[in-house]
Amino acid sequence: MAGKATAGKATVIEVGDYDVRVSNPDRIYFPELGATKLDLVEYYLAVSDGIVRALRERPCMLHRFPDGLSGEKVHQKRVPNGAPPWLETVRVKFPRYNRHADELCVTKPADVIWAVQMSTVEFHPWNSRRADTEKPDEWRIDLDPMPDCPFDTVRTVAGVVHEVLDELGITGYPKTSGGKGLHVYVRIEPRWGFAEVRRAALAFARAVEKRAPDDVTTTWWRKDRDPKSLFIDYNQNARDHTIASAYSVRGVPSATVSTPVRWDEIPDVEPRDLTIRTVPARFAELGDLHATIDDQAFSLDTLLEWADQEGLSTDDDG
Repeated sequence: MAGKATAGKATVIEVGDYDVRVSNPDRIYFPELGATKLDLVEYYLAVSDGIVRALRERPCMLHRFPDGLSGEKVHQKRVPNGAPPWLETVRVKFPRYNRHADELCVTKPADVIWAVQMSTVEFHPWNSRRADTEKPDEWRIDLDPMPDCPFDTVRTVAGVVHEVLDELGITGYPKTSGGKGLHVYVRIEPRWGFAEVRRAALAFARAVEKRAPDDVTTTWWRKDRDPKSLFIDYNQNARDHTIASAYSVRGVPSATVSTPVRWDEIPDVEPRDLTIRTVPARFAELGDLHATIDDQAFSLDTLLEWADQEGLSTDDDG
């Protein structure tokens, strides 16, 4: 249950049992749509079940735009001092720098709205959860088109991805990236570290590349890729790499949303049509298309066998 009350130039949003004060609610964030900070709040409230499911108990980097999209973009890992006492965090460590960060750990809609009050537009969660941040429970397949790669190629490759997943007996959950690509998420058993998940992801990418060699590349160095090809970015499964979650708005003037879709929608989906203006009605009609993503966790054993057969190491650059 959410409501709002005016408090001077700010608005107090009631989100469940919590009140979140939103300052500068009329600030224009998305000039192409004329959408404000309050519009962004109302969008996230409309899809609250979906965004909380996507972020639940994951360390989360916030992409903030304190002055709207026309200003500086801030990548924020640490929850600042002065956060409300009901906000939860999860500590992650960065051994290379001998440092740590207490990152946002979403468990309820109020956490999301607090982040929006802090000028967050995009939510970028880890693919592990606070129970064990070193053991991912999510494998991410990132279909990342090169500059001259048409979206029709993305659609075609998504079909191949679906085919290979089916043969593995694995259920994948696709979504638009909010940009020019597609993502497919798979729940996995939290048995492996980041390096092994990345190695399995590379083996899968190589299998897709073999079936669609004219469209797909796994070549690591960008300069060596065909600009018309689609790169399967297996490195998105590396430690501390994050991508926009399901239902995350993207920091672009048109306010596109990384939106869950059905496999049978992909041949016709137009990602640019999925925005903060259109996704709430879609969500109200269809519900969260990723609602069952936690129902079953899959094994990476077969993919790791493929990786062994290919001689892929944990630091293989493709």
